[in-house]
Amino acid sequence: MDFNELFKMQQSLDKHIETQHNLTKEDLFDRKVLALLVELGELANETRCFKFWSLKAPSANNVILEEFVDGIHFMLSLGLELGFETQNNIKVDGQVNQSLSELFLNVYEAVGEFKRTRHLTAYENMFNQYILLGKKLGFNSNDIKKAYIEKNEVNFERQQQGY
Repeated sequence: MDFNELFKMQQSLDKHIETQHNLTKEDLFDRKVLALLVELGELANETRCFKFWSLKAPSANNVILEEFVDGIHFMLSLGLELGFETQNNIKVDGQVNQSLSELFLNVYEAVGEFKRTRHLTAYENMFNQYILLGKKLGFNSNDIKKAYIEKNEVNFERQQQGY
């Protein structure tokens, strides 16, 4: 999956946010990691995959996809923080025969490893694990790209409205 266009869009959004909120000299890495973990939790909550005590169905697919691309925003932003945007061809390796809960836990572990090391290989693994999760949720690269572009536009509009 080629993320070149999405990296450029994310870079533009990040620059706008950092300028508007006077954050151009701030180290935002840890806050972006935390934001990613929060978004991952929100995604898990919408899938309800861990709620063994509940019979309520997961949210609609479009809601889950929107939550999923919120995570993509922060993954791209973290890649930009460390100059990994030139590594824009994330390869999806691995099977999705694990449960959603296991895949979510894999992503959480990969995020933790990336936070600790800040290495490209850890970044690629984190992104790969996340894309595998998306694949298990039924999303393909076209779904992800289209939803990302739509949400990026919404994020810009929110910033212009004082979000």
